[in-house]
Amino acid sequence: MGVFVFLPLVLPLTAWPVARLAEQHLHPRTATRSLTAMAAVLALCSTVCLGLVMVVGTAQLPGNPLPDGWSDPEVRAAVPFDEVVGKAAIPALCAVVVACARTVWRHARVRSRAHRALAGLPDTEVAVLPDGAPYAYALPGRGRRGVDAPRGGARRGGRPGDGEPYGRAGRRVRGRRGGRVVVTTALLDRLRPAERRALFAHERAHLAARHDRFLLTVQLAARANPFLRPLRTAVAYTAERWADEEAARAIGSRRTVARAIGTAALVSRGTPAPTLAGLAAPGPVPRRVAALLGPPPVVRNWPPVFTSVGLAAWGAAAGTAVSAMSSANSAVTMVLILHAATPL
Repeated sequence: MGVFVFLPLVLPLTAWPVARLAEQHLHPRTATRSLTAMAAVLALCSTVCLGLVMVVGTAQLPGNPLPDGWSDPEVRAAVPFDEVVGKAAIPALCAVVVACARTVWRHARVRSRAHRALAGLPDTEVAVLPDGAPYAYALPGRGRRGVDAPRGGARRGGRPGDGEPYGRAGRRVRGRRGGRVVVTTALLDRLRPAERRALFAHERAHLAARHDRFLLTVQLAARANPFLRPLRTAVAYTAERWADEEAARAIGSRRTVARAIGTAALVSRGTPAPTLAGLAAPGPVPRRVAALLGPPPVVRNWPPVFTSVGLAAWGAAAGTAVSAMSSANSAVTMVLILHAATPL
């Protein structure tokens, strides 16, 4: 294996340029999907190699449960500086596992608490909470089927027909199966009818594209390798921009969506967890507003090669491919070495 076992630990640095340029030069949908995929692969590869190094370090500890042959000199020779990096990998991998477990646990706890808070409300696509704190976010579903919306389009405790939170008369909405838009009366009272429509369109875009999965993936990737934090920040921004563009297309007014974002950002407290998406999620709101006041982004699956973002994207793709090959080669080599060192 040699030094190649350490490459996946530092190759996430190759994705830093595209994380910065993708926000400005790629369509938000393309940027979100590409950066999330890169982050997931790079995090998985670095974790695999960290585990391989940990095996060498664990085999050197007295009283370890591993076979005695795994501490032979030929096994330790596969990892440079085995005495130092092998033992250092043990607490490092434990920290990665604990951090990822805490992220998943917090995500599940927040979702569970949010669903329990909505237990007394009708099982509709939009849940309006009588709360004095202004906030709104997209809450993913839990697999239950939707129900028919009440006729008339009036929201619970509010004005009839101002924003279609319950849908048009007789329209069937998705309910909890496809997720719900959670919004408080305090935020609705601060938005104009057109801005409410922009709010609902934005949150529905989050639910339709399952942005919570992208956000959770990059959160876990950043926990697995701190070098992937720029990708986490970039995806948090591009996911919101993706929903902004979908909302603008749905209601037909980019300026209205920009006003809704600005108003919500001034009064809202954001989302309950970074793995959930919302109109006023923390981040560079002025950049989102400025992007909406300009022309819509060009839809492109992959940027041209001879551009700054194209070179950055190909560099990140090459780094991801090298990381995958290095981790796979290191894993196969380590398995063969351990198999040869294990007595029958």
